[in-house]
Amino acid sequence: MDVTGTVATGFEAARDAFTRNFTSGAEVGAGLAVYQHGEPVVDVWGGYADPDTHRLWEHDTLAALASTTKTFAAGALLLLIERGQVDLDAPVARYWPEFAQNGKGEITVRMLLSHRAGLPSMDARPVTWEDLRDWTPITDTLAAAKPEWPPGTAHGYHGVTFGHLTGEIVRRVSGTSLSEFFARDVAAPLGGLDCYVRVPDAESPRMATMVVPDAEQIMLGMEVPELADMVRALNDPTTLTYRSMFGSVTIDWDAANDPKTYQVESPSMDGVASAPSLARYYAALIGEVDGVRLLSPQLVDQARRPYGDGIDEILRVRTSWGLGFALPGGPMWPAPEQVTGLFGHSGASGSFAFADPERGLAFAYVPNRGSELLEGGDFRVRSLIEALYEGRL
Repeated sequence: MDVTGTVATGFEAARDAFTRNFTSGAEVGAGLAVYQHGEPVVDVWGGYADPDTHRLWEHDTLAALASTTKTFAAGALLLLIERGQVDLDAPVARYWPEFAQNGKGEITVRMLLSHRAGLPSMDARPVTWEDLRDWTPITDTLAAAKPEWPPGTAHGYHGVTFGHLTGEIVRRVSGTSLSEFFARDVAAPLGGLDCYVRVPDAESPRMATMVVPDAEQIMLGMEVPELADMVRALNDPTTLTYRSMFGSVTIDWDAANDPKTYQVESPSMDGVASAPSLARYYAALIGEVDGVRLLSPQLVDQARRPYGDGIDEILRVRTSWGLGFALPGGPMWPAPEQVTGLFGHSGASGSFAFADPERGLAFAYVPNRGSELLEGGDFRVRSLIEALYEGRL
């Protein structure tokens, strides 16, 4: 399978690792992009956007991000914090008064962003497509919810709820939806990024077809020893893990190629992007890209500080959470753990993106073969990141 694109001198190992993922049969279609100090240094793509029709992957092919979408919601809220319109240590209820119900009046924006609010579950009203379309059924449910643990005392992945919790603050403060705010205040200043919380109808033809892992691949993922506790909890409907993941949604992999999945506001799990645009977004979080920088170094330093580190109440493995971004640590982070200061996110679609402020690097990998792991970070992306850091540690 041919790999197309450009690579700057010194980054050839990343391109070679990307090519090996195809030659080994691990990949269907994908894009890989890396920026350094605000300039693109890797921009390669290959394979099929649709393996059934043999439609080729192009430079601007869009693909599902799954949970990597959460970083669009996080970035939007951090931008409001950067502008002084939201205070990190203010109660969420200052901006969303109904949120104070059931003892949640002291939950701060910082707690919410760092997965410490204790609101990971929607099992009282599992999310439907109609709820995503209408938005408020989900935010009303979260406003009325009681925390699963005393807020601020523990951390646990808000896999289904994070996007709506942060997105509602954005909506209340900006007066517009999260998708509209992101498009206007983040994507447009950066030249019109192909990064979408909700995909405009006109862009749908560029979407790659998701290739869902088969039962054998998923079983291999479930047999990773470090994930044993999580797997056991996911198979027990009485656990908070199950209630917060499988028990909180009515939508599954069967909807991965239904266009309507991406035409609603689903900021926890259904955004899309092209690899070059996703890398450009991360590059603008940590430095100037064509004169645009989204966050100050001071706020970036806060975003990549660990606020919750240790055994995750939901995933039952070690995780480390900054402000809306995952940090190195534990089996869900597919990067050398000795490289500190990174922040990013993975998704079950196989996608992964991160920024490394010390080295000025921004990395984005967007495939269309879903990961066999629940939240991504599989061997394909691990091999790419290891190659990127060859000679840079």
